[in-house]
Amino acid sequence: MKNSLKIGLALGSGAARGWTHIGVINALEKAGIKPDVVVGTSIGALVGAAYLSNKLPDLQQRLLKLTKLETARFFNIGFPFNGVVNKDKLHQFLRQYVADEATLIEDLPTRYASVATHLHSGQEVWNTEGKLLEAVWSSISLPGLFPAIKHHGRWLIDGGLVNPVPVSVCRALGADIVIAVNLNGDILGKHLHQNPPVPKNDQSSNLLSNRIGEFITNYTGNLFGEEKTPKEDVPDMFAAIAASVNITQDRITRSRMAGDPPDVLLQPRLSHIGLLEFYRAAEAIQAGTNSVEKNLAEIQFCLGQLD
Repeated sequence: MKNSLKIGLALGSGAARGWTHIGVINALEKAGIKPDVVVGTSIGALVGAAYLSNKLPDLQQRLLKLTKLETARFFNIGFPFNGVVNKDKLHQFLRQYVADEATLIEDLPTRYASVATHLHSGQEVWNTEGKLLEAVWSSISLPGLFPAIKHHGRWLIDGGLVNPVPVSVCRALGADIVIAVNLNGDILGKHLHQNPPVPKNDQSSNLLSNRIGEFITNYTGNLFGEEKTPKEDVPDMFAAIAASVNITQDRITRSRMAGDPPDVLLQPRLSHIGLLEFYRAAEAIQAGTNSVEKNLAEIQFCLGQLD
């Protein structure tokens, strides 16, 4: 007999670690588990949208071919400084691999919402209707990397600032059982651990791209060319940004889930993947697959699939 319980999938925020959601979704589908409600915050909103738009296989294949140099080209430095991300290039990517421009949330086969933050009031915003791509844009607008997005007359920024793992939204949209994916469970304090320096003979011949590439690899890297003093371990601006994001989301996640815990919590070990290391999709996806496989018996028990 078909299980009548409605399953909610809460896909959390975590920048490049968010490709883990692809592995989670694929593994759940392989086990015959299909959510009735999908809610995403930030990168979770992006992957959830691709899933419900039937573009997840295309997105996965593209990500597995993504190189460090290609990732660097999604970022630029310019004045006036209103964000590091190249909006035009990212918009093209989203249209091709996440959702068509005209796709509406209300036309999706499954209930969907993205979570954003109202820039002026700090209010949590749930995007449950309208254009899907706009809902994704508003949820991924991480301060310092993306400019704020005006959506339905409101300036919105990254939803991870208010609800990093949107369990509450899943329940509000009718989910009886919520499977939540927390991408930040093991990263607090790990943002200051340096990766090996980028080799001098990096494949990029473009100095700016090379510098941004170093930033993406280390996110405390030497973006503007100043030499670091080996004797000192002083976090630079991007280390501070990474630390702020990690601390904020960790504290808010703990607080929110203490009051409204999910039925199943997946916490893949992802501290080795940097905030902007989007080219490490293979590792992130595998971590998601492993997390579901490790917890499959618990998931099936919660769904009443095991005696």
